[in-house]
Amino acid sequence: MSNMGRKQKVERYGNAHHELSETLGNIPREMWLYKPSPNQWSIHEIIIHLADSEANGYIRIRKAIAEPGTSIMVYNQEIWASRLGYIKQSPDELLELFKWLRASSYAILRSLPEPVWQQAILHPERGNLTLEQLLDIYANHVPKHINQMKRIYEQWRLRPQPQNI
Repeated sequence: MSNMGRKQKVERYGNAHHELSETLGNIPREMWLYKPSPNQWSIHEIIIHLADSEANGYIRIRKAIAEPGTSIMVYNQEIWASRLGYIKQSPDELLELFKWLRASSYAILRSLPEPVWQQAILHPERGNLTLEQLLDIYANHVPKHINQMKRIYEQWRLRPQPQNI
């Protein structure tokens, strides 16, 4: 990848908390627990998922830089959401955690030398993932979920309202 393309991805990665906060500021909190269907996540649950994913990404990025060639753990996001009680966790606290985890990794990624970007870790399900590929995954993860949140909000806005008789 060109250095310019990578820099743009690194900046997108680093801007994720701001973009997420801006989006959430436009969505009323009273609907954050709304689930379009029982098997879909609410905005509240997505926020908790983003923090858990970021905690995993924080470790994965560091392993690719400091311990290339080593294995990483996988996790089942559906089981984590259920067994860790996402619905009972504080979205404010986990947004703050996401902010600091992302900022710390962003600071490292901004100044890496070219050869480090091809260093890889071993994902048990996906095989080798280079740091470049990890950047792609995590730079796109938050925007994907922002779009999901916007769809959920739109579904909430358009849902049928009970009739007052």
